[in-house]
Amino acid sequence: SWGYLWGVWVLLVAFLIYFLRAPLKLTDNISAMSMFISSLTPKFYVALTGTSSLLSGIILIFEWWYFRKYGTSFIEQVSVNHLGPLLGGEETDTSATQTNENKQTCVAECKVWRNPLNLLRGSEYNRYHWVTGNEALTYYDMNLSAQDHQTFFTCETDHLRPADNVMQKAWRERNPQARIKAAHQALDIDSDCATGYILLAEEEAITILEAERLFRRALKCGESLYRKSQLLQNHSSMHEAEHRRDTNVLVYIKRRLAMCARKLGKTREAVKMMRDLMKEFPLLNVLNIHENLLEALLELQAYADAQALLFKYDDISLPKSATICYTAALLKARAVVCDKFSLEVATKRGLTTSELSAVEAIHRAVEFNPHVPKSIILPPEHILKRGDSEAIAYTFYHLPQWKNVEGALNLLHCTWEGSKWMDHFELIPYPLEKGHLFYPYPNCTENADRELLPNYHYVSVYPKKEWPFFIVFVGCLCSFTAMLAILTHQYPDIMILFARALSEFLGMLIAPITFVLEKLDSLMPTSIWHVLTRI
Repeated sequence: SWGYLWGVWVLLVAFLIYFLRAPLKLTDNISAMSMFISSLTPKFYVALTGTSSLLSGIILIFEWWYFRKYGTSFIEQVSVNHLGPLLGGEETDTSATQTNENKQTCVAECKVWRNPLNLLRGSEYNRYHWVTGNEALTYYDMNLSAQDHQTFFTCETDHLRPADNVMQKAWRERNPQARIKAAHQALDIDSDCATGYILLAEEEAITILEAERLFRRALKCGESLYRKSQLLQNHSSMHEAEHRRDTNVLVYIKRRLAMCARKLGKTREAVKMMRDLMKEFPLLNVLNIHENLLEALLELQAYADAQALLFKYDDISLPKSATICYTAALLKARAVVCDKFSLEVATKRGLTTSELSAVEAIHRAVEFNPHVPKSIILPPEHILKRGDSEAIAYTFYHLPQWKNVEGALNLLHCTWEGSKWMDHFELIPYPLEKGHLFYPYPNCTENADRELLPNYHYVSVYPKKEWPFFIVFVGCLCSFTAMLAILTHQYPDIMILFARALSEFLGMLIAPITFVLEKLDSLMPTSIWHVLTRI
């Protein structure tokens, strides 16, 4: 540690000063140095301070470049990896560091994703607004949803069908009442307009039961349109676009029906609907339907089925999520006697195989998303992976699943605290650095979360990483020497007087130390220096 290194350095310097004072003639040398400083010219001071400022500036630029590239101080790395082992510390495994540095070097863009477990606007988000008076969704979030709706539910041939043409305008509306009015108008034109029922179920229905009823009516219309477009999809590119749109509409309706069944307590029915949907449309992984299925399986405590599903989707080629990482940690935590787990006991006796596996899974999950929501609010319609918005969405749905496993939260807490006290999350890399398992965090994470989450929510952000000590020290040294060089060049006479006064002041400080050393010499029968010389 740094305290150990500094302690050894101070003791070494004190040893040299005490035992080498006589042969080195420190008192005479200090007196000679004072006379030498008094006789120096202003040109010497200008050259000295200018050279010192230049050298410290070069060191500062190099330290800053190294820190920006590797996330640590070069002097600190040399001290820990080379000086530390020489002074008795343990050697560090540099091969692991080099492996981590050779991992993914590209910084991921700050991309937001559709929340696979987003709520219904009319029966859930609006109800929250009626009760609390706070808007649950931000304008930025709703604007992203409007873009998604236009992508999923519209195509180039909507102008050929009057009802779809009205709905195309409805998805662009920013006023909720205008959207609802346009949906009713589309249904008046064509009672089989599936997207009209979708909009009413999402925004006008004030209960889950009413939303489920509208989605069932939309399902009948959507299945009919899907079968028709499936027969004509190969006739032209326009027919193919229609089939793609009808497929999106059908999948969205079935997914929403499964989510309504889950909210109404019909969890087994919801699981069946989600499994059928994934079998019927296996290529639509972008919708993350498996995350809905994972949540339902955990609610049923079907842990074997959840493990099988997780084994399929927890793959390196697929984009990770907090649901995937934390569910894997939860399932491994079940193998540990969590209610009796204690950080102190585990530290003394060591971790068992199952405990080590669970702890590593938790470290992996925390590395992916270390946010702890300051308050549980309704999750937004879009989330930023590895951000506070994703942490809120995961906690909102999966906190009961952790509570169902007795002691799992205790293990999570102990692992979190253990990592935190080990040199500020030593086992978990800093978010903006290259991680052990995942790519670095994008710099825009905090800004994106603030756009997605309402103003009354205290956004959880990553702690600002402090500059290493040596960068701060060299920066201060560079600034100080540059200031001395400028002052010496502008006011040489004053600076000479200042240097002489400083040398006299240092001589006054050293005089008591010299006096004490001389007294110690007189009290000792034999000089230790002579003893050491004879040895």
